[in-house]
Amino acid sequence: MNSASKLALFLAAAGTTHFVQPRFYDKMIPSQLPGKPRTWTYGSGLAEIGVAAAVAHPRTRRAGGLLAALLFAAVLPGNIKMAVDYKDKPLPLRVGTLLRLPLQVPLITWALRVRSKG
Repeated sequence: MNSASKLALFLAAAGTTHFVQPRFYDKMIPSQLPGKPRTWTYGSGLAEIGVAAAVAHPRTRRAGGLLAALLFAAVLPGNIKMAVDYKDKPLPLRVGTLLRLPLQVPLITWALRVRSKG
């Protein structure tokens, strides 16, 4: 399985979890955003699945790679919010939310690499 296929699978799986466990993602939605958190949860899940499809198809892979990088950057505020909100949670949960933050860098790099190989 090549890097683009792996990225597409990763995005599709992540997007699917927004529908399987929406409460987890609802907590990450900043309160400053208009509307209900569940709408943003489902919207971001659909976005991940759509970007996965773009990455999976060779004709749209370059655009899909760029969209994936932008998507990974766009979710960073939600990851920061979750890390702040979990400051009083048990240590393993706090560590998990903190580890998500630097993970965005390799995810963005991966998406841009897929884009460059188009």
